[in-house]
Amino acid sequence: MSNIEEIKSTGLKATLPRLKILEVFQTAKLRHMTAEDIYRILLEERSDIGLATVYRVLMQFEQAGLLTRSNFESGKAVYELNEGQHHDHLVCLDCGHVEEFFDPEIEKRQQAIAKSRGFILQEHALSLYANCSKTDCPHRITGNTPPRDLTLRR
Repeated sequence: MSNIEEIKSTGLKATLPRLKILEVFQTAKLRHMTAEDIYRILLEERSDIGLATVYRVLMQFEQAGLLTRSNFESGKAVYELNEGQHHDHLVCLDCGHVEEFFDPEIEKRQQAIAKSRGFILQEHALSLYANCSKTDCPHRITGNTPPRDLTLRR
């Protein structure tokens, strides 16, 4: 399905800003991005799309089911393409890198816990926050790398 068809299938018009923002999500190296990340990429591409438009399109895409939103340690909304597969997140407290994972045992335990307490689980989001222990972590901030704003790094 083309991007135009994908956007139209949600009931939205396929405007240039919507097409560009969807393309950014499909081609960016980062999977989890803030509105500011998207805006920065659009600026680098010399695109004439303002930050307010980026926020508006992200909200529309989330409501239409094209994107999912998470709020990690920064409290800022972070978006990713909704590919229809549930997954959880492991967030590095050192650099903000986010890794996705799925564990059937964790999923079973959550269902069992909800059931044992008289609930029927409808949906959930699990984010684990940890410090990276990898000696060769490509995301680690080194002594000669200037510190960056962790809220913008995904």
